[in-house]
Amino acid sequence: MPTVTLLVQPGAYAVCRLAPADALPAWTGAAGPFLSITRTADELSLIVPETIVPAAVRAERGWTLVKFAGPFDFGAVGILASVVQPLAAAGISLLALGTFDTDYMLIKSDRLAAARRVLIAAGHTVS
Repeated sequence: MPTVTLLVQPGAYAVCRLAPADALPAWTGAAGPFLSITRTADELSLIVPETIVPAAVRAERGWTLVKFAGPFDFGAVGILASVVQPLAAAGISLLALGTFDTDYMLIKSDRLAAARRVLIAAGHTVS
């Protein structure tokens, strides 16, 4: 399995669920350096800094964003699996997403210290 460098990003994040036909909310303009938007037939899902999410918005709060130090070639195999497998074995859930250059994952903030220990033991670098 490959080993990777994982970069813990500052701040707390929220995963928000809006109706599939909703317009992108104006408050997403304050998202800063990270904003993920996914629209499907079932939902509009946003990952944004927790501090910008209005209280009335349906959201799962308290996530830490972790960036995989990339970029990775699209043909690279096993990168995400090398991180997910040890976390799953330790009972630590995550939400994974990818971009053109790299991958990210969200880990509940109260599980970050345990995740860090597991990932370092698996040979990864966590900073």
